[in-house]
Amino acid sequence: MGAAYFYHLTRRPLVDTLGMLLTKSLDNNWKVAVRGTDQAGLEALDRVLWLKPEDGFLPHGLAGGEQDADQPVLLTTAREAANAPQCVMSVHGADVAAEEVAALDRVCILFDGNDEIALNRARGQWKALKEAGASAQYWSEESGRWEKKAET
Repeated sequence: MGAAYFYHLTRRPLVDTLGMLLTKSLDNNWKVAVRGTDQAGLEALDRVLWLKPEDGFLPHGLAGGEQDADQPVLLTTAREAANAPQCVMSVHGADVAAEEVAALDRVCILFDGNDEIALNRARGQWKALKEAGASAQYWSEESGRWEKKAET
């Protein structure tokens, strides 16, 4: 049974935290689906991820290509990712279901704590997953480093 990790971004931009989490996921030999809400937002992430990390390479692709099933990291708006991921990372408020949390090794929900809409969306996701009995952790970078602040 997996867990949902909520990452409350207040200091670092999304792409920096996403890059760090993707690198750790690949180190665990997980395939990852980065789930967004719109294609333009994923295309923007794709462009920036090609530049991260500065000292290495983060293999990834946008959904819709012939090699989607082989991608270690697939950026997609679809609930079902072609690369059969062990981890889903939700960005820009993309939906995550309690059944996914239970079925996957990890679900990460990244949200901008300086955006009231994103913050309220994440609070709603936390409440829904908690009510469904999913395991969840809340992580904050407010102090300058990542700290676990709550767990269900």
